[in-house]
Amino acid sequence: MEHEEKMMTGEESIRIITEMLNKTRVNIRQGIFHLLLWGWMIALCSLGEYILIRFTGITKPWLIWMLVIPGMFVSMIYGMVNGRRAKIHTYADKVWMWTWFAYLFAMFVLFTIHSRNMESISAYMLMITGIPTFMSGIIIRFRPLIIGGICFWVLSLFVSFAGPVIGPLGVPFAMIVGYLIPGYMLKNKIDHGTV
Repeated sequence: MEHEEKMMTGEESIRIITEMLNKTRVNIRQGIFHLLLWGWMIALCSLGEYILIRFTGITKPWLIWMLVIPGMFVSMIYGMVNGRRAKIHTYADKVWMWTWFAYLFAMFVLFTIHSRNMESISAYMLMITGIPTFMSGIIIRFRPLIIGGICFWVLSLFVSFAGPVIGPLGVPFAMIVGYLIPGYMLKNKIDHGTV
């Protein structure tokens, strides 16, 4: 049996390499939208709740969190519309997506378990949020997002041990350093074509 090998042209080699690289890329624009939307929403709601608790006599300051409900719909609609528009769904896209779905499921379980004692949930929320943030930074090879994930873990400890006067400020601060700063840095890189 004679084995015959076909030599590839330079163009064929480049095309194959490009296809393989494209299969590992992530649709980063969609992730940026979610980082910024949720970063602002959680930062403002948590800061608003803190201000209502510390400086007003409002009996149900937690009602400010109802603002998250419209944000959930905006996030879901944006994700579905842009997910359908994407021409290519890479392996990295799928890992990114399922990492965040696992996060949402974990948060649902956390909120269900703690539904009667929501005061102590912030540290756990930040701890869990650090995981997909850190993993997203690894997936897209973006160090500020990796650092953001680590900041969530450090600030979960801060929220746990800082006490009721200053501890709640850890949540909006975590959203700023974990979501907003990396989100705007990533948006800037994409807008300037350096990603």
